Amino acid sequence: MSEAAPRPIDRHLFAGFLRQHRGAAVAVAGWSLLEAVPALASGLLVAAALDRGFLAGRPAEGFFWIGLLGAAMVFRALMTRTLTPWLGRLVEPLRDELVTAVAAGAVHRAAAGVRDAAGAGVARLTVQVETVRALVSALLRSARQLGVSLLMAFVGLAALSAPVAAVTLPPVLLTLLLCAPRLRVLARRQRRQLRAEEGLTAAAGETFDGIRDVVACGAQDRVADDLSARITDHRDAVRAVARAASANTLLVSLGSHLPLLVLLLAAPRLLDRGALSVGELLGATSYLISGVAPALRSLVAVLGSWGVQLATVLRQLSRSTTQGPHGAAESQGRATSPHTPRSPHLSLVNVGYAYGPGAAPVIDRLSLDIPAGSHLTVVGPSGAGKSTLTTLLAGLAAPDNGRLTLGGVPVTEVDRAWLHRAVTLIPQEAYVFTGTVRDNLRYLRPLAKDADLLASATAVGARALVDRLGGLDAPVGLDGPPLSSGERQLVALARAHASPASVVLLDEACCHLDPAAEERAERAFAARGTTLVVVAHRISSALRAPRVLVLDGERTAIGTHAQLLDESPLYADLVGHWVAAGTP
Repeated sequence: MSEAAPRPIDRHLFAGFLRQHRGAAVAVAGWSLLEAVPALASGLLVAAALDRGFLAGRPAEGFFWIGLLGAAMVFRALMTRTLTPWLGRLVEPLRDELVTAVAAGAVHRAAAGVRDAAGAGVARLTVQVETVRALVSALLRSARQLGVSLLMAFVGLAALSAPVAAVTLPPVLLTLLLCAPRLRVLARRQRRQLRAEEGLTAAAGETFDGIRDVVACGAQDRVADDLSARITDHRDAVRAVARAASANTLLVSLGSHLPLLVLLLAAPRLLDRGALSVGELLGATSYLISGVAPALRSLVAVLGSWGVQLATVLRQLSRSTTQGPHGAAESQGRATSPHTPRSPHLSLVNVGYAYGPGAAPVIDRLSLDIPAGSHLTVVGPSGAGKSTLTTLLAGLAAPDNGRLTLGGVPVTEVDRAWLHRAVTLIPQEAYVFTGTVRDNLRYLRPLAKDADLLASATAVGARALVDRLGGLDAPVGLDGPPLSSGERQLVALARAHASPASVVLLDEACCHLDPAAEERAERAFAARGTTLVVVAHRISSALRAPRVLVLDGERTAIGTHAQLLDESPLYADLVGHWVAAGTP
């Protein structure tokens, strides 16, 4: 690829962003200092009100200083109002930068053949970027204000009484130093919680989507055990986060009260030596109680929640903005040396595939030959890798190990234009484009004649639907009548039948059709000499196929229906269940 790969989302991106928006950043810093004037002046004004006013017998002057403190609070509110638009000038452009980085990363990774690039990019774009925006906005509002207030409170405390600042500052610094590594621990545990949550969500989604397979294969107990283990892992991760957060809360609570305790212990000696007046003692107490303690507790709490969440999300989000060495190598290989296979013969030798580093392989050491023009049905429990296999066969993902070839050419080196013409994958949820019926049926074969389109519709059993809609010129999609899931599948099947594809992969593509319609569609593809791979929705699909692949982990088997009844306990149980249920 000639374009430069997108930058990962890290501190360099934020540093560049701040340089680009230096004016807004400087304005936010300046207005933040003005906003913190009450935190700086509160103890000084309280001390002046007592020492120069009430204790000196001049109550009017005392009320004057108290009035200045009230005016400082009003001034703070005005500064906060003035500051808010400047925060928006940082947050909104940052969101645009993140959207650009993630979108560019998704495009680069998709072009490089990195798995799940498009879907993951969209998810990150729509969810995680908005999460980052919300967290950055919250941190700019809260952590910024708390941090500046804490700093100003100590500046005011030092201006009020250097001895008091000298004895109260060390406990606060010690608390911050002890909390920093605890925040890193919390971040690691939150990342573990996020991984556990993603794993649980994915496993639950696969289980519920394939619940019919689970019941058909009698795998309820095994699936329940797997989900239970993932729930336990998620529960343990949540508890670990809670323990880390509780430890931080206890540490900060002790640390925020320790300066006041130190002051109260040192106060008698400081008062006796004349190093501290009564007003200065009350002013210092005001700094600690209303400034330092709440600001310290809130700052660590905010950083331990929103700050850690932001770091975790940015870590996840950053993965979509880098192309990755394997993806870059594959992209370069395809761009420089594409090959056109001699035939659509598919061959897998010790192929393995897993959804992410460290994940258990979904496909593990699978060896399989699918000769051109052959008919294979794939069965197995939910999560066994049936849909993953069709994704690999379609060239939409590359195996992690082993060798997958199409016509003797590794699938990663096949000319992409040829591959898109030669291989058609129809998923369970079929898509109908907005346009006419003709536009939909000839999408994969733009120059197809109307007669050929109607013949394909007739072959797969969609002709009655086409006539009911009003013929090839009838509108469908957003401009047409609503179609049922089965009707959308008929349109997709007719589209694939009319295409020039020599390999057709049906991933439960007939699951919303009745058994007779499913049989008609499968026989139509087999009759045209197409290499046909069917992920079975009903056991009848396996009965029609010359060969059946049973995906079952280490017990994966392939053979005829009769052979598998003897050799594969899972297949025998599957057939027995469907026969007992009276399902065709």
